[in-house]
Amino acid sequence: MMMLREWDAETYDSLPLPHLRWGARTLERFSFAGDETVLEAGCGTGRDTEALLGVLPRGRVIAVDGSARMLERLRTRLAGRLDRVEAIQADLTAPLPLTEKADAAFSVATFHWIRDHDALFANIAGALRPGARFAADCGGKGNVAAVQAAIDDVLGERTDTWSFAGAEETGERLERAGFTDVEVALVPDPARLEPGAQFHSFLATVVLGAHLDRMPPAEHEEFVTAVADRLSEPVVDYVRLVFSARRAG
Repeated sequence: MMMLREWDAETYDSLPLPHLRWGARTLERFSFAGDETVLEAGCGTGRDTEALLGVLPRGRVIAVDGSARMLERLRTRLAGRLDRVEAIQADLTAPLPLTEKADAAFSVATFHWIRDHDALFANIAGALRPGARFAADCGGKGNVAAVQAAIDDVLGERTDTWSFAGAEETGERLERAGFTDVEVALVPDPARLEPGAQFHSFLATVVLGAHLDRMPPAEHEEFVTAVADRLSEPVVDYVRLVFSARRAG
């Protein structure tokens, strides 16, 4: 199941997110005519939705996310263009309430929050037309390893919050789900933040949110500080799982 959790969407949107470059390079994998319908799996606050609309002047985006706050922020960002955006709060591993098949699927920084990638890819395949292109970027094997070690040291036990898949297993899962022309790679892409408040805010909002959800609010600041103090520099050691494929005809 996808981790349907709420996010601090306002703080998330104020941060210098590496997600912007991830979204831009994922978008480069497509060649749109401009009138397509694109399924965005994990739309967040709509930054990439806005970019998609820019290359789809006659098209539309089906924007799916598990967070109501993220979708609320998306609607605010895209006010005036919502006639071309269908915003849906849903679990990406369950059948999506779509009225039509999409011409493409796009996703950035979402799939590592989902445990069952077989169900995820099969569900996305079911939402696409034959021949539709699917491209995504998410945390992959080795992602945030230093941060994970710091978390485990603070908590005194191994935690299992994310699903960071490898390239080979992801390729096999995509093929089982009915995709062809599969290309998968792991790309190290560390993000450096400003030390102090910005780094702490980034950790709390983007990285540690699922851990903080399980703690009383009074313990949040101490936990974030303890994790940050165990990292040698204000860097999140991202490793991205990037892939593209086509829905079999």
